[in-house]
Amino acid sequence: MPAITRTGNRPNEELLKATRRSTQRGIATSPTTTTTTSSSSSRITTTLVKPTLHQSRTRFMPIEFDRNGRAYPKPDPQRPAYVQDYYKLRTDCLRAGKLFEDPEFPADDSSLHFSSFAGRQSQYKWLRPHEISPDAVFDVDGFSRFDIQQGLLGDCWLLAAAANLTTFPVLFSRVVPDDNDRIQGGRKGVDYAGIFHFRFWRFGQWYDVVVDDRLPTIRGQLVYIKSSTKHEFWSALLEKAYAKLFGSYEALSGGSASEAMEDFTGGLTEGYEMKDAPEGLFEMIEKGCNNYAMFACSIEAGAGEMEQVTPQGLVKGHAYSITKAQAVDIETPRVKGKIQLLRLRNPWGNENEWNGAWSDKSPEWRFINEDTKRSIGLTFEVDGEFWMSFPDFRKYFDRVEMCHLSPDCPIALQESRFAWRQCAFEGEWVLGSTAGGCRNYPDTFWHNPQYVIRLDDPDADDEAKLCTLIVSLIQKNRRSKRNKGITCLTIGFAIYRVEPSDLQRKPLPREFFTSHLSAAKSTFINLREVTCRFRLPPGSYVIIPSTFEPNEEGEFMIRVFSECAANMQENDSAIGVGTPTDVDTGVTDAQRATMERLFIEVAGEDGEVDWMELKLVLDRCFREDIVKASRGISRTYQSTRTTPLEKQQSVAGTASAAISQTSLERSLCGMWSTLQNLFRDIAGGDNSPPAAANGERRELMRSENVTQVHADPSNPGFSKDACRSMVAMLDEDGSGKLGLAEFQKLLADIARWKGVFKQYDTDQSGRISPFELRAALQSAGYTLNNHIINMLMHRYGSKEGEIWFDDFITCAVKIRTMFDIFRARDLSNRNEARFTLEEWITKTIYS
Repeated sequence: MPAITRTGNRPNEELLKATRRSTQRGIATSPTTTTTTSSSSSRITTTLVKPTLHQSRTRFMPIEFDRNGRAYPKPDPQRPAYVQDYYKLRTDCLRAGKLFEDPEFPADDSSLHFSSFAGRQSQYKWLRPHEISPDAVFDVDGFSRFDIQQGLLGDCWLLAAAANLTTFPVLFSRVVPDDNDRIQGGRKGVDYAGIFHFRFWRFGQWYDVVVDDRLPTIRGQLVYIKSSTKHEFWSALLEKAYAKLFGSYEALSGGSASEAMEDFTGGLTEGYEMKDAPEGLFEMIEKGCNNYAMFACSIEAGAGEMEQVTPQGLVKGHAYSITKAQAVDIETPRVKGKIQLLRLRNPWGNENEWNGAWSDKSPEWRFINEDTKRSIGLTFEVDGEFWMSFPDFRKYFDRVEMCHLSPDCPIALQESRFAWRQCAFEGEWVLGSTAGGCRNYPDTFWHNPQYVIRLDDPDADDEAKLCTLIVSLIQKNRRSKRNKGITCLTIGFAIYRVEPSDLQRKPLPREFFTSHLSAAKSTFINLREVTCRFRLPPGSYVIIPSTFEPNEEGEFMIRVFSECAANMQENDSAIGVGTPTDVDTGVTDAQRATMERLFIEVAGEDGEVDWMELKLVLDRCFREDIVKASRGISRTYQSTRTTPLEKQQSVAGTASAAISQTSLERSLCGMWSTLQNLFRDIAGGDNSPPAAANGERRELMRSENVTQVHADPSNPGFSKDACRSMVAMLDEDGSGKLGLAEFQKLLADIARWKGVFKQYDTDQSGRISPFELRAALQSAGYTLNNHIINMLMHRYGSKEGEIWFDDFITCAVKIRTMFDIFRARDLSNRNEARFTLEEWITKTIYS
């Protein structure tokens, strides 16, 4: 295995910025994206609006397919009511004698655009098929790649994928179900309800998308995709369902054919620039065609060249389909042998066709015998379909994309010779946890999710004894969030060869990556998907997916297609409790005795404290740590809430700002007193706190809300959530109080956790930096995996990914409590515990 002896020469990652090369590539730049180029470096960076993006809910019906391709709803006894069920909605409409109107995708401009068009009068009129044509039908004698023609929307990438799909009836019926209404002769309330459904794959799950039949028109004509047969509407309704999937028609403007091909099949796509294409590209295309792969290709369009027709009859910036690849026998007076041919189609379906060698009626066809012509389905029609030689294809086209079907699709299940095997995982990049950035950031890179794959055997008949591997990294739910300013992150991955001894450490630490070279890697680019094909020796490899910069949040799915059998697992820690690291707690015996005396004073006659009294004790015991953290939090929030103009004003007006702050505090206190008096007047005197405890409890109540967001340094202390959790952790009798012995145990735990916190709070700021929570908890004796650390960061991390002192203590209390609850029921020590519903609620609701 190659090793680096010096880390100073560590290679930097490449970053590519996707440009609008063509509509087929379709990388449309958002108005919120700005690009800057540094003269000292070739690196191009992108400034994006980056709202936090977490797991997305969906209103679409999740479905599954059986081995024969039949669809049924995915079992879910708790399915939300807002999920649209096509069959129920259709039945309800038929019973009511009305046509369906989709409230989720209304017939107005909100379904057309995600940009703001306020105040602009709409030029579109939404009509149903029978209002556009009295002879309207869903399809005319089945479905064909010649049915689809592009409209005003820049989604020819979608057309190319849909045209490809029609050539595979089994796959087509998965997307366009056979039980859709035929429209023709439909009687409202009898056998036509104006409702249709289509199915799409989204990151490992198929969904059923319901739409009504109202379509946008201008002067009675369809605006977007239409059929070459004027009264056929399946393609227009398919486009509407796909637009609903992403939120609007405008969301489909600009894209890559690979996106739609994946969403129609659940397959995996890869693409090649012709100038960098591998030597065996034709064989890859031919093999893909034999394995039912789908293809799209395009010609790059420069500025002002979109949809220009070249002298050869080809359209720039346009998505073409490849519908067949075959090496055919040819015999001329001088040459006898085989020639590599491709059959392509222009989605416009018109006379814009290739006019060079092997085009329709070109003289080259006379050298092919009639049997071969019939076997390849040769026809000469003005239909946008044509043949060309592979050398000409490489010469005139700039890019090709191919979508390999997944092993679980109906064709693959029916074909025992199917080539690919698939492994897949879903993951998340989380601020301060697993969003470690690329290899240019060695201190955080190893925090990214890690996936180990083992390749046991080389490809069959591979003379070099290598394994073919296609790795795909998809970032999820970005196109559907374009209306919120969310664009694609710059993503990529690296692959490292690992030995069994390396995998004893889970996850692989920083030292591994700074001392080893990658075996393979992708470039980093801001597209939905990054895919690369590799040929590697058998062995074990770890794949590290990442964003280019650290702390960029997003969801992803990583898939690996291989020709040989492969085993893939997440390389992560096993959850467990270990021995805490010895730390200096910083609490002397004298201090401990003082704390215990304070506890006794606050506890009173019953010798116990509730959460409010515990807060008073702990706030005094750890006031230095709390004040330090509170000051840091205050500075953080004040700086993030200050605009540039405010910063300029603050330089000249510090004193007046202090006076304003004091005035604000007085106003808030006065408001609080008014609310207390109002509550007492309404509720009566019995609801007033006892006089003896009135001062302390008023102080505690006043600080409850502000400490939750750590915004008010005048009320520092442990939050009420933390104090209640501490009581619950040691309250064995469920009284809601702690005695002295329990307080002593709690004090020992907090002192130990405080010592751990100080180890990682190197600058004594009252906080630990992003990416250190996992190590800090491990020092406290708790080993957790990425999934749990991600959830803890969502729950306890600041928006900068930092963990403050009281949040760390609260986090440790929660973890300790959950481990205690589980271990009390794991009697056989098998990592299994049994609870009745009542027991589970009782244990967890009080923790």
